[in-house]
Amino acid sequence: MRYLDEVVRAMKMLAENPKTVFLGQSIAYPGNIIYKTLVDVPREKKIEMPVVEDFQMGFSTGLALAGFIPVTTFPRMDFLILACNQLVNHLDKFPIISQGKACPKVIIKTMVGSVKPLNPGHQHKQDYIEAMRLMCKTVDIIDLTEPEQIYPAHEKALNRTDGRSTLLVEHGDFYNEK
Repeated sequence: MRYLDEVVRAMKMLAENPKTVFLGQSIAYPGNIIYKTLVDVPREKKIEMPVVEDFQMGFSTGLALAGFIPVTTFPRMDFLILACNQLVNHLDKFPIISQGKACPKVIIKTMVGSVKPLNPGHQHKQDYIEAMRLMCKTVDIIDLTEPEQIYPAHEKALNRTDGRSTLLVEHGDFYNEK
């Protein structure tokens, strides 16, 4: 069981649910490693997004409120920072503000960028997991450090009945190491 293979398997499982829709940068067209993890996701389930992270998270929340299960992808945690307004102040707080009456379920896929074989620089490799945990009260944040965690974590995120959202954090270096 290899890390990358488990991510691909988890994406295929998510795609089999009729309510899921995948959105983000380089999901319908090659451009980063995220594209390779979605090889088994049908093209009609993908929405390619421009570089508009804040809008993307807000759009994902809207899709969830409309009954879809968005799998929204951000190629690096560094880019997810740009969506923090929508993530922290909106998606995360909906269940609190609405007293549990509006609980949009979004599956957020991101990555701590790889540093091997080439260090991409500080804007592409930061780990903000602990910061996200401090900011989010209702979004579960899962650090995917081992291949055997990947499929069950995605399955749990998909099958949640409490409406909570899940942030799943992959590690780029593990794609080739584990």
